Amino acid sequence: MTENEKHLLIVEDEAALREVTAERLTDHGYSVTQVESGEQALAKLADFAFDVVVTDLRLPGVDGSQVLEAAIDRYPEIVGIVVTGFGTVKGAVEAIKVGAADFITKPFQFDELLHVLTSALEQRRLKSENAYLRSQLEERYRFEGLVGHSQVMRDLFELLETIAPTNSTILISGESGTGKELVARAIHHNSPRSAHRFGALNCGAIPDSLLEAELFGHVRGAFTGAVESRPGRLEQAHRGTLFLDEVGTMTPALQAKLLRVLQERELERIGDTRQIKIDVRVIAATNSDLSQLVADGTFREDLFYRLNVIPIPLPPLRERRDDIPLLTQHFLERLGRELVPPRPDVGVSQEAMRQLMAYAWPGNIRQLENVVERTLAFSQGCSQIEAADLPPEIQAAADPGLRVQVAFPDDGIDFERYVHDVERELIRQALGRSDGNKRLAADLLHLKRTTLLEKMKRLQP
Repeated sequence: MTENEKHLLIVEDEAALREVTAERLTDHGYSVTQVESGEQALAKLADFAFDVVVTDLRLPGVDGSQVLEAAIDRYPEIVGIVVTGFGTVKGAVEAIKVGAADFITKPFQFDELLHVLTSALEQRRLKSENAYLRSQLEERYRFEGLVGHSQVMRDLFELLETIAPTNSTILISGESGTGKELVARAIHHNSPRSAHRFGALNCGAIPDSLLEAELFGHVRGAFTGAVESRPGRLEQAHRGTLFLDEVGTMTPALQAKLLRVLQERELERIGDTRQIKIDVRVIAATNSDLSQLVADGTFREDLFYRLNVIPIPLPPLRERRDDIPLLTQHFLERLGRELVPPRPDVGVSQEAMRQLMAYAWPGNIRQLENVVERTLAFSQGCSQIEAADLPPEIQAAADPGLRVQVAFPDDGIDFERYVHDVERELIRQALGRSDGNKRLAADLLHLKRTTLLEKMKRLQP
């Protein structure tokens, strides 16, 4: 018996019909148990969890409706199919109200029964998958707000559980949109500092002339416009956590000042000579390769080692594709609740999900969230997101493949030259779709980055 074999109970008092139906269902991979009465069916259901029950409605003694009701009451996930031989759907409709998945009327063709069974089991599978996703989303992770069940995310949760209680400085690295601030917040809220302030500052979004004052604060009259003294972000986060995003954009002078704060645990406001003691945990983040910036001389090596006490690399979404269904469901529920009227129960068709999982996601989780929000906005009134509702670039990425059509001239073609041109065109299209990002282009072509670079060099005209 295979793992995917379905156990089916058939309840039918007509022996000939029951036996031939059971035989043919067995031929189609079902493990079939036959009974001729409702009483026998109830006894079987008490001892075994069947996947499917197919029951005649009109039975002597305990009728089919009672069998179905007892089956669903005991096994809520069981698929119930009712058979009626009276040319009316009234009884079948009542059975569906009780919980039957579908019905057929006598006399029926076996293919009709097989189709009804296949459809009902597929619906149960989709319902089960959806329930699983919802249960995963409702589960309180050790680090609230982080969504994922892939191996790389489970490893991340274990790492965060280990480091959250410490005071060590952390450097989170990853592409834009991978959730670096979300990880920083999760660390803070699961640390002994959670009762105190979490501050966040994007160093790349503030002009250099203002970033120093934003970080360290200033006293009244320190510069034009400083009409009153103000504490900086480091001081405001005393006894809490400060998240510094895009730390690689800091000027060398500011890097030196930050290094001193991390070493001495004290700072001076701009225009002041007084030393202010602070107790703050710094979590830095970057989408650049800081070690390369150190090699280039644009980032201080001593500051890099001071920040990189505990490194946390975050994977891009294309490397954790098995989290896409869970993330999609998470965004659908959260964004759906914010709509007017709310639509928290919108689902995603299997075809649409396949397309979402086939896309490279250069903008990572943030891009996925934006796509879900856009799709919800343009699918008002729909209970399910279809493939046609997705943006064109995602639909294009899910094309099953390229169909090569060759018009052979009478004298044939130069095979090597033709393959050379096809390779070059594929690389050109991949680079266009990834906005020139060679790593993303290599992913689209299922090549290593080094292999792509070698081919680009070889295929130059």
